Amino acid sequence: MGDFSQNGIVSTLHDFKTKSTEQIEKELLEFSKERKMELILPCLYSELEGEALPKIVSEISKTKYLNHIIIGLDKANKSQAKDAWKFFKKLKTDFTILWNDGPRLQKLDEELKEKSLAPNQPGKGRNVWYCLGMSIARDTARSVALHDCDIKTYDRRMLAKLFYPVVNPVFNFEFCKGFYPRIANEKMNGRVARLLVAPLLIALEKTIGSSEYLQFMKSFKYPLSGEFSFRRNVLSELRISSDWGIEVGVLSEMQRNFSPNNICQVDLADTYDHKHQDLSLDDETKGLSKMSIDIIKTFIKKLATQGNSFSRETFRSLKATYYRCALDMIDIYRSDATMNGLKFDSHNEEKAVELFAINIMKAGDDFYVNPMDTPFIPTWSRVKSAIPDFLTKLKEAVSEDNKDNS
Repeated sequence: MGDFSQNGIVSTLHDFKTKSTEQIEKELLEFSKERKMELILPCLYSELEGEALPKIVSEISKTKYLNHIIIGLDKANKSQAKDAWKFFKKLKTDFTILWNDGPRLQKLDEELKEKSLAPNQPGKGRNVWYCLGMSIARDTARSVALHDCDIKTYDRRMLAKLFYPVVNPVFNFEFCKGFYPRIANEKMNGRVARLLVAPLLIALEKTIGSSEYLQFMKSFKYPLSGEFSFRRNVLSELRISSDWGIEVGVLSEMQRNFSPNNICQVDLADTYDHKHQDLSLDDETKGLSKMSIDIIKTFIKKLATQGNSFSRETFRSLKATYYRCALDMIDIYRSDATMNGLKFDSHNEEKAVELFAINIMKAGDDFYVNPMDTPFIPTWSRVKSAIPDFLTKLKEAVSEDNKDNS
């Protein structure tokens, strides 16, 4: 993506391939003397058996600038947890594993539930939230980065570029979001970003009017990327979603808490591929269908907090406007794919758009049925206020788990 364009209110940092990975890492190593870096890896046990995570661990092991790695492990029983500790011993950096299904962390989760502070559903959002809490409890890192564990095209340059904007002391960025083209196996991927988020943002502007928030969200080249980094002061007040709306939710929080001058996006890769979700046409609780509903609800709730009203007529207009915008974008994507010799299935593209249009109405219905639904997990600042010693107990529980399994 070698261009100089700055199309929105968020700074875009390109990769012109004029600085080698070794040069970037050399600078990060120098920065690390004063600015310690911590990496968060939220993962499922099943990903240890996949093709992506072993390569990710191998690439991370080549780096020298990381101070610590926090691994959030979901859906693992006792024997699988022990396997995970053996698996991650390949890392050359000190690491800590949060065994989220273990008895110690489950007990702490129950304590939060008694205060109505626990995440209300399992998933990536919950996993990330506890990992952020562990980072706060450790209190050593100046900068923290996070990325998914299913990236098939991972290399260590991605990690170096993700950290660089928030670690370089000359820069004033508090938050950095990764972007990349979703091209793999000679076709366009990223259906939810292309066919839902992009046309939905246009439709929202046409339906309820332009706003700083919508302009902010439209500035991101790939708003659903799971790769982002931030400086330490962001952590305590960060509200995140416990469902598939986590990426949109994090961006929404950055827009609320910081000036656009403190936020950037960085070009991470020329190609990117990861584990794909099924469209799930017949089950709205799974796959891209659930993902789309969660994302739509996150947008709606965020806009509602800014004083926007959503009647049932608004949702009908939004659905119709979205549908027209999405069909127009399919035509653009078809031309782009043809120009670049990529496969393009118009039928499947339109099936996805039809599903997303239906899900706008389903998200609207849920908005009316559950008006008191809390979209975000409480901040760690609130948890500390309600249970002052909770982070100490979290750190101790995780330490005991690591002793038992290492």
